[in-house]
Amino acid sequence: MTLDEILVEINKAENVVLMGHEAPDGDAIGSTLAMCLVLRNMGKNAIVLMKDFPEIFSYLPGTEFIKTESEIKKFDLAIVLDCPNEKRVNSEFLEYFEEAKVKVQFDHHNKNSMFGDYNVVNHVSPATAQILVSSFEYLRIQITKDIATCLLTGIITDTGGFKNTNVTVESFEFASWCLEKGINLPKIYKQSMLTMSRTKFEAEKLAMDRLEFFAEGRISFTYLNKDDDERIGLKAGERNGIVEIGKYIEGVEVSVFLYEKEKGYKVSLRSNEYVNVSEICSVFGGGGHIKAAGATLNMSFDEAKKSIISEIIKNLK
Repeated sequence: MTLDEILVEINKAENVVLMGHEAPDGDAIGSTLAMCLVLRNMGKNAIVLMKDFPEIFSYLPGTEFIKTESEIKKFDLAIVLDCPNEKRVNSEFLEYFEEAKVKVQFDHHNKNSMFGDYNVVNHVSPATAQILVSSFEYLRIQITKDIATCLLTGIITDTGGFKNTNVTVESFEFASWCLEKGINLPKIYKQSMLTMSRTKFEAEKLAMDRLEFFAEGRISFTYLNKDDDERIGLKAGERNGIVEIGKYIEGVEVSVFLYEKEKGYKVSLRSNEYVNVSEICSVFGGGGHIKAAGATLNMSFDEAKKSIISEIIKNLK
């Protein structure tokens, strides 16, 4: 089995690098840190290469192993977590993955390019962190309180605090196990899902003020641009969750959040019942999950807004 083969490679490796996707969220961060802690407990020299680390996750164990650069140029083993393809890995770190002797990936996205030497991909899992739970259990790797805290954070954030339809029985079973082990689940939930900085609050307030509705209220739309970022002083990760603002308004099927990048705009989509936003984003070279996806639109604001709304309308019933 692939997991047994991966364990053989881990045992042979000395220097290991771990990476998540660019603009990391709770699952990417929780998964990479959990794996890093496992490897450290096994005596490996493991580091996480990551940029734009959101401060709200600073409570997680293992953050001291997050680096923005590496003195080691070629690793024995590279593990990428929560990435459907190499394009989602931060371009500054991709060479470490490509040059590693052995390449491994763990992921749960719909369309995965299977870009590792070993690929552990489960499309129906609500989070990469949940894949790690079952993987560690299969390999009889001890899940300590610190590791469980990281894994639970990944599951909580990618299930929207257990409220999204992707949540499974296994999600709650692991949460229950964590409670039995004395892990403070309410605190993790509050820190990862509810706590926000003043700057994020200002960004959400602005995005809420800009909300527009299309297709008889079935599409909500809002945006932020670079001027907003500079004026408000947004930090890394503080745009995460803004797309959810319109999602829970009665009658909305698809929520759209557009924000300006150095070139073009990044769009984040969320759906409620039936629209496959991953398919919509794939039209623009992006992807993700059936009800949560994103893409980069290399066009002007007006063109990006018109293009994405037009594509969503095609998918409404």
